[in-house]
Amino acid sequence: QKMPPSLPATINIREPRWDQSTFQGRAKHFFMVTDPRNLLLSGATLEEARRVVEDYRAGTVPPGLTEDQLWRAKYIYDSAFHPDTGEKMLLIGRMSAQVPMNMTITGCMLTFYRTTPAVLFWQWVNQSFNAIVNYTNRSGDAPITPSQLGTAYVSATTGAVVTALGLKSLTKHLPAIIGRYVPFAAVAAANCINIPLMRQRELKLGIPVTDENGNRLGESTAAAQKAIFQVVVSRIGMAAPAMAIPPVIMNALEKRAFLKRYPYLNAPLQVGLVGLCLVFATPLCCALFPQKSSMLVSRLEHEVQARIREKDPQLETVYFNKGL
Repeated sequence: QKMPPSLPATINIREPRWDQSTFQGRAKHFFMVTDPRNLLLSGATLEEARRVVEDYRAGTVPPGLTEDQLWRAKYIYDSAFHPDTGEKMLLIGRMSAQVPMNMTITGCMLTFYRTTPAVLFWQWVNQSFNAIVNYTNRSGDAPITPSQLGTAYVSATTGAVVTALGLKSLTKHLPAIIGRYVPFAAVAAANCINIPLMRQRELKLGIPVTDENGNRLGESTAAAQKAIFQVVVSRIGMAAPAMAIPPVIMNALEKRAFLKRYPYLNAPLQVGLVGLCLVFATPLCCALFPQKSSMLVSRLEHEVQARIREKDPQLETVYFNKGL
């Protein structure tokens, strides 16, 4: 019985397993990261994954560890521990909680959109959840202060509720199907307020830009604007299928005798349809833009350009982490 050859200690598990310059590679990566089954893992499993990853990074390879086991440990580790601080993240703030949490909240927003208190309540729940996710997945070298968190939370909630109630009153005289799209418009508006506010520090001070080897070249607010724009687009894209497809199906179903006979099936059906959309939309929209985004030096602010030109006149492209 021969022992399997032990793994080389050279696999780079700081980077994702699949090529992140292709959409397919990014999609595979985010299907792993957003896998809701990771929420069911026990504390012992998480600690074991952490041990494997930390040992491996330190150069110790446990005997008999296979490459697949190593990557599985990495994805379990990444699903539960913050990449910069190493702290265990709040359960509902983890990427693997996105689908079940959003499925429940979005399903309820789409089901209970007819009365003002229900609109207020579900938009508030959704923005509270967003604040937790943004706080949990914040970037390590730009910590969010509690006052910034509070401002972003209050503004986004207000924005969502004002949009939802404003549109709700406008759609009174329009066909019923249009009223069903009010929650989506409110969520899109809130994302446009919430994310830039959460990351206002980056817009003021810039985010680090590096060359392709990761050497830091300075901070750029132009890169921050591009990063935040990409995140807003992918967040709205994530919500779109889940909030656009079920209303059409539900509208058709409500005209049939089936839902009139069993009205209590409305909410579970809605939540199920939303879940189906989110299982695919969440990873695919996370994968729209590379996590390590790039930008031409000529697009940066003049003073940043000048500083980079001094160091490296040949450099044409800089890279930055766009955040999630």
